Amino acid sequence: MKKNWFYRKSSIKKLCAYSLIILIVVFFVEYFIFLYPHFDIERLFGFYAFLGFLSCIALIIFAKLFGILIKRKDDYYDL
Repeated sequence: MKKNWFYRKSSIKKLCAYSLIILIVVFFVEYFIFLYPHFDIERLFGFYAFLGFLSCIALIIFAKLFGILIKRKDDYYDL
């Protein structure tokens, strides 16, 4: 059976490389824009990139835990 493009090793390597490039670009764009921080921690370089990364991880963990809570057996809809 042929694997989907998302599960091929070459595709995974490309996706990781593209994601890393996007992360680096977003991280260094902060040099070129002026932010209006309200708190001292917001003045740290890369704070918003780090906050976005942590938020993404928190959403993934929440989704996994929520999936465990609402999971049904495979034969739930059988008569």
